[in-house]
Amino acid sequence: MLSKELEKALNEQINAELWSAYLYLSMSMDFASKGFAGIANWFAVQFKEEQDHATILMNYVNSRDGKVVLAPIAEVATEWATTIDAFKDTYAHEQKVTALINGLNALAVEGKDYATQNMLQWFINEQVEEEDTARSYIDALEKIGDNGYGLYMFDKELAARTYTTPSPLAGK
Repeated sequence: MLSKELEKALNEQINAELWSAYLYLSMSMDFASKGFAGIANWFAVQFKEEQDHATILMNYVNSRDGKVVLAPIAEVATEWATTIDAFKDTYAHEQKVTALINGLNALAVEGKDYATQNMLQWFINEQVEEEDTARSYIDALEKIGDNGYGLYMFDKELAARTYTTPSPLAGK
């Protein structure tokens, strides 16, 4: 069983993951409206990933005799001036999510909840990847600068991203 404190914190993380999904959907729609189908695709895949992150957490809470309590999703931005602005916001957001996941893990360690620590290890590893990807795109966009052809190629590269169900949901 989950402690009430950890159950509450996991529910807050579920809401944070759903907010993240909403943020990435908003980014996808903004770039789709600007004619950047590849960048829109990348953010659409992020949207699906964040939904699955919330699902993983909801399934876990339920499996530990907890109760999932969904909260309203706060408003997100709807427009980004440039592609690099969107990826800088993505990077900053993923750093916040990393801090939230680390806080959850610290709470699980404090409560000697080994099952939750084990489940959270997947998220900890995922956050390393999320931050690295966002940072690498910022680096690429800084190199591209105002080069229209470079941005065109960047957009084409991101169009190739496909969605893969995360391993904790495989077979469910």
